[in-house]
Amino acid sequence: MVSVVFIEHLAELLCGVSAFLFTFIATFSRSEKAENLVQNLIAVLLLSAAGVLWWLSLSGGELWGSNYLPKPLSLVCIVIAISARMNIKGENVSFGANPHTIGKSNEDE
Repeated sequence: MVSVVFIEHLAELLCGVSAFLFTFIATFSRSEKAENLVQNLIAVLLLSAAGVLWWLSLSGGELWGSNYLPKPLSLVCIVIAISARMNIKGENVSFGANPHTIGKSNEDE
């Protein structure tokens, strides 16, 4: 039988590596091939983390002292895994003011 402490450390590792890669996705986006690879890796790691968090909860383990936390965090991992696969290619999805175009519009006037 697998130790609950091992499952907890595995969940933390998977989430940590995913967060690290997600933080540096802009660096990987310089190459389309590297960006797609990292996006797939993040999605797989987060879905694995969601499964491990659920496993931790079913094993009676705790994450950071809480036995309630693993299940909601597993759902957050799934949502972030889906968002990691969204490739907007620099499109303005917020429809807010773009600081790069504000300066240009002032110069044009």
